[in-house]
Amino acid sequence: MCLAVPALVESIEGDYAEVDFGGVRKKVCVTLLPGLKTGEYVIVHTGYAIERLRPEEAEKRIALWEEMAQISDEYD
Repeated sequence: MCLAVPALVESIEGDYAEVDFGGVRKKVCVTLLPGLKTGEYVIVHTGYAIERLRPEEAEKRIALWEEMAQISDEYD
């Protein structure tokens, strides 16, 4: 199963950006998204930012991730 996770771009240096996954920060490759700017939302898959997201779409997807995590915690 493959997952693509929404993240907020915190900083960019060369071909890499530091992104925030709801408090967890990771470095990802951004070469697939030329012109990407700090403050934009992206979808990340296997360490690559693969798509830009509008802020309202990112917020919906993040809310779904949080809901799935809560449900998962209830079953553990």
